[in-house]
Amino acid sequence: MADSGSRLAFVLGTSTGGVGRHVAMLAGGLVRRGHQVVVAGPPDTDEAFGFGLLGARFVPVPISDRPRPRSDLRAVRALRALRGAHAVHAHGLRAGALTALALTGTRTGLVVTLHNASTAAGAIGAVYRVLERIVARRADRILVVSPDLGERMAELGARHVGPAVVPAPALAPSGRGREEIRAELGIGDRPVFLTVARLAQQKGLEVLLDVAATLGAGRTPVGPAPRAVFLIAGEGPLHAELQGRIDRENLPVCLLGDRGDVVDLLGIARALLVPSRWEGQPLNVQEALRAGTPVIATAVGGVPSMVGEGGLLVPYGDVAAMREAAERLLADDELAGILAEAAARRGAGLPGPEQALDAVLAVYDGLSRR
Repeated sequence: MADSGSRLAFVLGTSTGGVGRHVAMLAGGLVRRGHQVVVAGPPDTDEAFGFGLLGARFVPVPISDRPRPRSDLRAVRALRALRGAHAVHAHGLRAGALTALALTGTRTGLVVTLHNASTAAGAIGAVYRVLERIVARRADRILVVSPDLGERMAELGARHVGPAVVPAPALAPSGRGREEIRAELGIGDRPVFLTVARLAQQKGLEVLLDVAATLGAGRTPVGPAPRAVFLIAGEGPLHAELQGRIDRENLPVCLLGDRGDVVDLLGIARALLVPSRWEGQPLNVQEALRAGTPVIATAVGGVPSMVGEGGLLVPYGDVAAMREAAERLLADDELAGILAEAAARRGAGLPGPEQALDAVLAVYDGLSRR
């Protein structure tokens, strides 16, 4: 593997969640193993994830989440400083494409992890397809969080594509009892469906509200059901739009904002609901499985292989199917127990940080044998 003391560099774009946490886990772990680590990205990512506090050297680079020609040109120029590293590991398509352009003409090895698929159309979708081609043709190794991303890169001519290992960080419960948590939320003994997501288009939260509009009212075809409450932990650009609909239709949905007690919320949830348009290796699903909480999710991206028998899968956008799955869990305690046990088994077998570090070091070692 890459020798201890090797200079390794990470590149990421704007991030407030999973990608930033994953890079922080890798950077901190590699520093502890004796490597020199540089992290390049927007200044606010260092503020959010504390790369410098982990022992890495942070280099501010203006990598935005949308095409900005002048800013992108400055980013490419800044990323040229990473030439000469044993390996440069970019996370995300835009970061990967800009890094590929910066390293053109050098022998510096480039690894790109693709964490997301684009659900955008029009001009943004066209730009995305250009970036895909740059990464597919210029990256030495491409790691993907779901099989469909790997198939897409192979179609575009990528030379080496493999699975990424993106573990969720371990969460420790606060020690509060379930009744205390329920009292704080003001939900009494009502059944809880939990969603942990950024309030953004990719997460398909309009489907969740459609489900809540009928299921929350107790109108079920399988018999009497208690009035469920839907809790959504997370923030994002759709907050006002979602809250407006919740208020207009008097839906049994609570927007909780960002929470630091997700493991406590999972402890009171009948199931984790994931209505997303696409997901790779979602951290919230990993957290639910480790907590032994069943998952009701759309069968997209890397979700099916992760959930296995620990939950119920439905097609994306199928409100009736997701509502029926939720109704089944509400009405059938035996099924809920079976799924909870299966979820816990799946969670126990998920990879952790040390396996993720071993995996990326093996990839970096492969660069030196090109």
